[in-house]
Amino acid sequence: MGFTQGRPRRAGLHTAGMRIPKRLLLTAAVGAVAARRAFRAPYDLTGRAALITGGSRGLGLALARELLDRGARVTLMARSADDLERAQVSLNAGERVQIVAGDVTVAADIERATGETVRAHGRLDVLVNNAGLIQVGPLADMTEGDFREILEVNALAPLRLTLAARPHLRGGGRVLIVSSVGGRVAVPHLAPYSVSKFASAGLGQALRTELAREGITVTTVLPSLMRTGSPMNASVKGSHAQEYAWFATADSLPVVSLDAREAARRIVDALVRGDAETMVGGPAWLLRVAQTLAPQLTADLMGLTNRLLPAPAGSTVTRVGREVEGAVTQGNPIKRAAEVEFNQLGAHRDGTPGDLK
Repeated sequence: MGFTQGRPRRAGLHTAGMRIPKRLLLTAAVGAVAARRAFRAPYDLTGRAALITGGSRGLGLALARELLDRGARVTLMARSADDLERAQVSLNAGERVQIVAGDVTVAADIERATGETVRAHGRLDVLVNNAGLIQVGPLADMTEGDFREILEVNALAPLRLTLAARPHLRGGGRVLIVSSVGGRVAVPHLAPYSVSKFASAGLGQALRTELAREGITVTTVLPSLMRTGSPMNASVKGSHAQEYAWFATADSLPVVSLDAREAARRIVDALVRGDAETMVGGPAWLLRVAQTLAPQLTADLMGLTNRLLPAPAGSTVTRVGREVEGAVTQGNPIKRAAEVEFNQLGAHRDGTPGDLK
């Protein structure tokens, strides 16, 4: 440590007889970054071409509508050709909507989807990684295979898709990764899902820093429950009817869940702003704050919640939500309206199952 006139020299930058504390330099740097962000022009979607995975129904379909309303052209990718055709008709946007049937876990399908997007629209500007699986049930009834399957779709598929689209996105493209509040706070009876969403949120952060030098902006969104009608296509384990009942009911509660159209608007807003990460929905924000300020309390509350959910059934048999629909959930008018609006009723088992999105 150096000394001046018998006193310790404080850390900082010395120039022209002036001492600038490091904290002041850090504050100035943060301010400069914030100012740059504030005055940066929003990303204009007019004429842009977007590829949306899981785009035939649910949140993917809502995002397609929002992007079309803002002037973009879209290519929808999903596994069910029938679902895609219905989605294309419902969007009613002519040549601005193209469809590609494919599986996000198959390399050849990923390459074909990116190639078809460029062929149809002449470019690829925005990649929306929305396709996702969800498995509802207690950990005791899950298998290692469940974790591997969901990681392939929810975390590794977005990585492979981003790398495939990367050459087309350089110099101004955007990538959207739809993660979940379950990627910040592990939700009981959604263990594989939460693990996969933690991975997808981490992927979003990694891609953001690595691809920035190539002019590609990556945005990760972490929504809470949304009314997309997707529970009927979720994979259910344990006490099937009871597990489905609590999940489908929570998914359609107005205060707990967010209208899918509003969620899509906020998500696209985050994409346009170029946010690094955004929580979508009040419950997501509250859980994030609780986890940050009181992680022990949050963990205890999640443990208490787990005690209130159905006990393990001692079976690893998987059923699809629609197969265990009960009178209460089937008669829920909010749930039914979302299923109709977001193309869930005609969905097949091979389509993208529901998500906590």
